[in-house]
Amino acid sequence: METYCDRCGEPADRGDHAVCRAARRMEPPRYCVRCRRRMVVQVTPLGWTARCSRHGDLSGGAPGAEPGEDDAARA
Repeated sequence: METYCDRCGEPADRGDHAVCRAARRMEPPRYCVRCRRRMVVQVTPLGWTARCSRHGDLSGGAPGAEPGEDDAARA
């Protein structure tokens, strides 16, 4: 199963995503890693939530947390 970059939406195994990883330290994900759909994202002072229309919700920690560090499991 192919996975995608949660910031730019491109295939995760192609290209260099160092810029994406660096940006994700301060930004929530924008694309679903499973289907590449653009997610609905809401940022709050305490974190963020992101919803894929097909795969459900994610939530994450405060800005500066490592990507995936506080991400909740998909529904």
